[in-house]
Amino acid sequence: MAVEHPIADMITRIENAGAVDKSAVEIPYSNMKHEVSELLAEEGFVDSVEKKGSGTDKRISVALRYDDDGDHVIHETEVISGPERRIYFSVDDIRPVKRGRGRLVITTPNGVLTGQSAKEENVGGEPLFLIW
Repeated sequence: MAVEHPIADMITRIENAGAVDKSAVEIPYSNMKHEVSELLAEEGFVDSVEKKGSGTDKRISVALRYDDDGDHVIHETEVISGPERRIYFSVDDIRPVKRGRGRLVITTPNGVLTGQSAKEENVGGEPLFLIW
């Protein structure tokens, strides 16, 4: 079965796995999903990201991160732009998320970046989702 919004599906899989205290989750591979997963690891929302398999069986293994109390560090996400509704942000449209505690993940001509990085590089793009 085809997934209409692959990034939203990926984020939902990560959220659901965290809700049931899984240590890792596997996601079907795409270059975009891999870039987003790597960014989530850099920002501290997941522990690690690893490519597995080859060819049509390629997957991304995402090790989830929990705080000292055992709570999943991802509290909530909100998808902004998708296949059915494309939205684009200029640099001026990029704002802090949850007073700096969250992140905007945005795809730009320079790759997948956080909102703060996009603002520093003075580029806009398509906002994928908010995460906090």
